[in-house]
Amino acid sequence: MKPTDKLDIREILTDLEHYRPRRRGWIWRDKMPIDLGPFHYIQASPSLKNSIPLPSARHLNNIDPQPDSTITTEIASGRFEDDIRRMRMAAWHGADHIMVIRTAGQSHMDGLLEGTPQGVGGVPITRKQVRAQRKALDIIEDEVGRPINYHSYVSGVAGPEIAVMFVEEGVNGAHQDPQYNVLYRNINMIRSFVDAAESKKIMAYGGLAQIDGAHNANATARDAWKVMPELLVQHAINSRMSERIGIRPDLICLSTVPPAAPPSPDLKINLPYAIALRELLGKYKMRAQMNTKYMDSSTREATVTHVLNLLISRLTSADIQSTITPDEGRNVPWHVYNVEALDTAKQAMMGMDDLLSMLELKKTGYLYDQKREIQERAILMMEEIISMDGYFNAVEQGMFVDSGLYPERMGDGIARSIDGGIGANTIIKRASDYLAPVTAHYGYNNVKQYDSSCEDHPEKLIGGSTFEKPELIQYIDELDENDNVNHRLNDTEKYRKTSLIKPEVQWLGDGVVTLDLFFPTDIRTAEAAALVVAKNMNLSQAEVIHKEVLHPAEGTRIQLKGTVNFDIDTNDLVLPEKEDVLEEEEILAYVKDHHIKVVAGTGGSDEHSVGMREVLDIKHGGIEKYGIHYEYLGTSVPIEKFIDAAIELHANVIMISLIISHDDIHYKNMEKLHNYAIEKGVRDKLILLAGGTQVTPELARSYGMDQGFSRGTKGRHVASFIVKRMKEMYED
Repeated sequence: MKPTDKLDIREILTDLEHYRPRRRGWIWRDKMPIDLGPFHYIQASPSLKNSIPLPSARHLNNIDPQPDSTITTEIASGRFEDDIRRMRMAAWHGADHIMVIRTAGQSHMDGLLEGTPQGVGGVPITRKQVRAQRKALDIIEDEVGRPINYHSYVSGVAGPEIAVMFVEEGVNGAHQDPQYNVLYRNINMIRSFVDAAESKKIMAYGGLAQIDGAHNANATARDAWKVMPELLVQHAINSRMSERIGIRPDLICLSTVPPAAPPSPDLKINLPYAIALRELLGKYKMRAQMNTKYMDSSTREATVTHVLNLLISRLTSADIQSTITPDEGRNVPWHVYNVEALDTAKQAMMGMDDLLSMLELKKTGYLYDQKREIQERAILMMEEIISMDGYFNAVEQGMFVDSGLYPERMGDGIARSIDGGIGANTIIKRASDYLAPVTAHYGYNNVKQYDSSCEDHPEKLIGGSTFEKPELIQYIDELDENDNVNHRLNDTEKYRKTSLIKPEVQWLGDGVVTLDLFFPTDIRTAEAAALVVAKNMNLSQAEVIHKEVLHPAEGTRIQLKGTVNFDIDTNDLVLPEKEDVLEEEEILAYVKDHHIKVVAGTGGSDEHSVGMREVLDIKHGGIEKYGIHYEYLGTSVPIEKFIDAAIELHANVIMISLIISHDDIHYKNMEKLHNYAIEKGVRDKLILLAGGTQVTPELARSYGMDQGFSRGTKGRHVASFIVKRMKEMYED
């Protein structure tokens, strides 16, 4: 498909019952040095066939270097059909690990769901949803030219059933951690570990990457940095179990989350922990996720935490880099924040490319001593668990997620009963002649009694299971006649098939917008005032999503969301002009035969000259490159002086740079320049051009300029306009 074509969701859903995944298993990025533009990157991977570079890449011929780490984005809108669109956006921004968050409460479901109901805080993991998204990702893979790993959760009391479905449907990775089920979902510990054994066996067969859930300890603990020894213990237990069941070490990924966040001394706490983990369990892969326990509603704060965490990832060579969205502290992730988090990771990781060739981590002193102390505490904790007759007894006694720094115990750990929890007393000992004639089954399985030649492949006893014969899979389209994707698509059909659009943050046609406001008052007053603004702007469902005191008396920042209740018809829009830029040869030829003299400078009280000089100077590809002569008047030039200088120097073009926009001074100065040219009787002889970050072509013309230029303007754009305008003035 073409980059300009929208994904057709209905087409993806067509004939879905016959879709088969292209492959099984996880694929790591190809890691290799790469040359892009003038730069040589070391910790890199091949470029994408189609991608969206960072905004500033326009200054560097739009290069888009990709880091060597697999990059994760988490998708969780609750509507899988809209998540497909977000997956596409994410892949173009560098994500190759799409992690679909399951809906709240799904850990407790004891069977597979069917159909495609709408989720809350995530997507109900159903066969149709998984199949549709994997099919869509096949299309997206072809677009970007890189394999994309699709991921969800094998957890809860339906873990084995979900693991089977994942292998059948080509899912490439999953979270699986029996301790997560026990500690945070109160699933009976015996049931959880038995289910985990079966699930991990199936995942091993399918080549799925496994991510554990140990990081939830620091998300749950009162003081997250105090559970560092426990995190090592949880990682060790789950990883060793996974490996013994058959998952390859290179597919066992530890979810390593820095336990602290600013304003704590971030690196002094988090870096020793990261090194301690890698030294003890370095045979496994590291999946770095940013800290979410201390995320608030400030996206700026969350982004800074993310970057500091990314520094640790570069210092310790993370294999997978998660990009928890900066809005997680206030809402289910929105499109723009998924993309911003991906861009943050890409920008930071490539900015820190080959960092360890320029510095080394000290082998003595604080870093070494703190790392060793964490490791020693973890080993002592493991020894105590053994002395307590194992993990189950330790959990019963509340050893885990205790708020003390081990061996200190505060007595507030999460305690679970061996005989309690969801699914208690549901495990039955296998009979001596037990047989399960299916692929990838864990534990003893008495195949010999029926056919010894099938001992390693019991599915042969029944002619193959669904892993070998996908046509045996029972595909159910929809169960609920109301809560399904067909109804949702019908409700939003006009936004797919007509010229109508609406702003959105997570769902097509949701109409949600955000406003950034400042009020010179206290926080409570500001919040109330923001809602009045929303009401008078006719926003419905208004909600303050962030409030921040800038000073207790002088002002408060408010971020507000609300919903607009109107559609926009694109057929009625007046689109911004698409600039027709002349070829360089045509510009050069015209300038050679015509007198063009430019007077330039920054106007009024404006001292910003960098952008102006880039448009002028040959060094930066400015108008000088084309043989256009200019007289640079400097900065803070009085408006009248531009006209007087143009008259004196016989110039026919004035270029004025206006960056400062307070009180609309940039537009007032444009109007003043225009009026003074009229007063002097030279307006018809001069081309007046204004530029600046807040200048738009339309508004510049409305204030008397011939043209306005904004961000991204190059010398060629200006030179092209001058040539075309002079042709209009003197030749037509």
